[in-house]
Amino acid sequence: MENKKSMPKLKRSMTAGQMEMISLGGAIGVGLFMGSTSTIKWTGPSVLLAYMFVGLILYIVMRALGEMLYVNPGTGSFADYATEYVHPLAGYLAEWANVFEYIVVGMSEVVAATEYLKFWWPKVNVFWSGIIIILFLVLANLASAKAYASLEFWFAMIKVVTIILMIILGFIVIFFGVGNGGKPTGFSNLWSHGGFFTGGVKGFFFSMSIIVGSYEGIELLGISAGEVANPKKAIVKSVKSVLWRILIFYVGAIFVIVTIYPWNELSNIGSPFVTTFAKVGITAAASIINFVVLTAALSGANSGIYSSSRMLFKLAHDGDAPKTFGHISKRIVPNHAILGISGGILIGFIINMIAATINKSTQDLFVVVFSSSVLPGMIPWFVILLAELKFRRNNQDLLVDHPFKLPLYPISNYFAFLMLIVIVIFMLINPETRVSVLVGAAVLLIATIVYLFRHKKDGVNNGE
Repeated sequence: MENKKSMPKLKRSMTAGQMEMISLGGAIGVGLFMGSTSTIKWTGPSVLLAYMFVGLILYIVMRALGEMLYVNPGTGSFADYATEYVHPLAGYLAEWANVFEYIVVGMSEVVAATEYLKFWWPKVNVFWSGIIIILFLVLANLASAKAYASLEFWFAMIKVVTIILMIILGFIVIFFGVGNGGKPTGFSNLWSHGGFFTGGVKGFFFSMSIIVGSYEGIELLGISAGEVANPKKAIVKSVKSVLWRILIFYVGAIFVIVTIYPWNELSNIGSPFVTTFAKVGITAAASIINFVVLTAALSGANSGIYSSSRMLFKLAHDGDAPKTFGHISKRIVPNHAILGISGGILIGFIINMIAATINKSTQDLFVVVFSSSVLPGMIPWFVILLAELKFRRNNQDLLVDHPFKLPLYPISNYFAFLMLIVIVIFMLINPETRVSVLVGAAVLLIATIVYLFRHKKDGVNNGE
């Protein structure tokens, strides 16, 4: 208990706007720009419903988190709730799953960023460009939470503005035929190429694994709550606005893509984002979108370093990670934890580069690497849903005048929990994600064994 009491407080230097953008930045990443091709391939135009369905699960998770955060905001919040309301093992797994998830996401985003740099500099050395990117993100995170938040605010803003423009331009093509010889494309592509549900039930659920991976990161809002000024007001505003924004951006962008282009020809046209901008006469479309996806990749890695370093910092103070990661700098940031996570991303990046020389398909490698973070990334969602059940039972007095309760409790908790399990089962059925989910499961199993071994030893010592 002494460790927990002595854990230093991080500075509340973030604004509510920055907190919202961090959540948006965490959830609108390369998963949309690169992962959407896989999701459309598996299920066709019905991918729209898949994004909405996972969006409903996300809504339940975030409202459950928001309910608890309103009462008790703090760094590492969902792991705290897991420890208090589920079991210490659940909190431990939530923390280590977050660390693993963002090292994997960070390395896949850095790999993606080096690919995007090749667009302008084809002969650039991928290894050195990766090192420079990691160093840049480390320095931003070491400077201060405020510096990190400012950088992430602009990264997220670039992505958001681009997606809004993409949706507006898409509707101009759909309704007015600009860039299509004056012929409005209409909506027939939604059903003309093999129907709406081209992949059947199986394909529909296959697509959800990448969609869940794309949405993961929104729970960063819970971690950043420990460093935001006026947290109660910020949390209610952020949870409400972030949810509908993410659904509009994802569903809106995917709707435009599957409406303008036949879904079965998407693999031949390159990036649908580039093609849509080029269609309406924006000649610099490829450069613009390349810049945007580069910032999306940097943003994903940036969010990952921030989030998982806070978790590693907390693990160190709970005695579940080396003590050095609990160090805090003069700038009030967990500098050793930031360096530890960045070191993990660097090692992962080097391993990924070696794997890329063996497997030449970047898209396939992206799906495998990105998918291995999906199951560990679901752990915070599982524990939030479980923790809120007991939180509600234990804090009935605090919930009398609570302005932000989870609707349809407890049915909504059980529904979301069950659907997440179904998605994991379909990940095991899908040959393209099976290895990834097994890797994720192995990480969680190893973490569980380590926890049980350590705490069994603690129990023996206490008995003596």
